[in-house]
Amino acid sequence: MPSTRPLRADARRNRDALLAAAREAFLAGESDAHVDEIAKRAGVAVGTLYRHFETREALVEEVYRQEVDQLCAVPAQLLAQHAPDEALRHFLLRLVDHAAVGKGMAVALESIMATDSPVFEDARVQMAGALDELLDAGAAAGKLRADIGGRTVLRALGGMCGMRITEGWRDEAVRITEILLDGLRYGAVRTS
Repeated sequence: MPSTRPLRADARRNRDALLAAAREAFLAGESDAHVDEIAKRAGVAVGTLYRHFETREALVEEVYRQEVDQLCAVPAQLLAQHAPDEALRHFLLRLVDHAAVGKGMAVALESIMATDSPVFEDARVQMAGALDELLDAGAAAGKLRADIGGRTVLRALGGMCGMRITEGWRDEAVRITEILLDGLRYGAVRTS
């Protein structure tokens, strides 16, 4: 079991280097990248990798968690820069891009699908929460419907992003995202 005490600076650097090397490999489609290769790319010994991550699956899981954390930190920034409906549009397109990038990571993620890892449910909850933040702001501004939640929008996006194995899927997903956004704007209660 990994320690809960804070990491020394060199240990933190090693952990960050391992995560960066793994992320780069997985996103480049090198889903079968072996832990020895990841450790080598990070400039550390394989034992160092195993001190931070008990299994390859634990490394994959942490890379995915970081991706989702970074993605779900964006709504407040978008709301500060755009009207709520446009902030939602930007975030929806980021979710599509996340799926596109995640295409390279999909095979790596398959290794943890058979485990009891809560990573996917945690990611769904986090993404739905980010969408709720944007949808609530849009409803309060009279720009978006108030009767649709983040989990519903996420399910709609999931269907689109499931097409990612098809050539040209991203362009179609962007068009469908625009249609989805039009539907979310339809019936919005305008505020004075």
